[in-house]
Amino acid sequence: MKISIQHLTKIFPSRTKGGSAVHAVEDMNIEIPSGQLVGLLGPSGCGKSTTLFMLSGLESPSSGKIFFDDQDVTTLAAEKRGIGLVFQNYALYPHMTVEQNIRFPLDNMRIKKEEGNARALDAARLVQIEDLMARKPHELSGGQQQRVAIARALVKMPNVLLLDEPLSNLDARLRLQTREEIKRIQRTTGITTVFVTHDQEEAMSICDTMVVMKLGVVQQIGAPQEIYDDPNNLFVANFLGTPPINIFKGKVQGGKVYIGEEAVASAECDDREVFIGIRPEGFIYDPNGAFTLNLDHVEVMGRDKSVVSTHESSTKPTVRCIIESDVALPADAEQLKFNIKPYKLFLFDAETEERLR
Repeated sequence: MKISIQHLTKIFPSRTKGGSAVHAVEDMNIEIPSGQLVGLLGPSGCGKSTTLFMLSGLESPSSGKIFFDDQDVTTLAAEKRGIGLVFQNYALYPHMTVEQNIRFPLDNMRIKKEEGNARALDAARLVQIEDLMARKPHELSGGQQQRVAIARALVKMPNVLLLDEPLSNLDARLRLQTREEIKRIQRTTGITTVFVTHDQEEAMSICDTMVVMKLGVVQQIGAPQEIYDDPNNLFVANFLGTPPINIFKGKVQGGKVYIGEEAVASAECDDREVFIGIRPEGFIYDPNGAFTLNLDHVEVMGRDKSVVSTHESSTKPTVRCIIESDVALPADAEQLKFNIKPYKLFLFDAETEERLR
């Protein structure tokens, strides 16, 4: 099912007398193709969960429209939208077994018991918990509880699956395993899925499309790798990437990009003050390179090395460069020189922080 979001806005009134209203979502326009897994990504308070709740019908928009295919569902009750919703805290009923939790939506729909049992078992098989049907939530691990919540959402055979930070309560190992499961389930079912997260690595690993948000405003929409390789602004560049991008204060002068007194690249824009973003993998070690960094230490990571350095123009305490593990670095060096891969360097206007292309 295709989802169309048109000029969607949500404004919450001030909670204090004389205070300002909160614009949680501002004039959002997105089209989600049928069968895609789309991630709403951004820091806390950016409006991603509010967007999800408007899609589900749990929040009413202040203005704008939501369409599922050609049906306007903007004011349609949540139970009539054909959605499955998985909350951050799973919201399982502690006194019910796994089977009863999964079957609960069908009982509310007055589905016959035999059909309900069969559909519950099918949903459990899909998320690979069919051998846990007699257990209660307290007897399950966090990852198993998450699968029960997903099975319960899927048992209704929804047109749209909505996931609100579904992995945030899991440890690192379970988070990795469960996000792979979510992608497998989504591909198996073909259900259009909207996934809310603040974890960019999580979003990049499983989403077909990402929507990056800041303070209620969409900053960029695209495939994860496309956004990483071609960020619209400094916020997006900073938000995506592990390790994060290195940011320097610099300038463009006479067709050259300067960090400090060193010309590190060419540029075709007018002379101006800029922020210069360089991805960690964008450095090439060269004893005669154009850019000098003050070496702090080197971390050997197996297949590569992480060179941790400093620079007086960096906006962050350290500069991190990722180079191949077989690159030999001079012993006891205090400074290292690098050349910069042009496609890993981005320029942003110092005032607007918009990308210069």
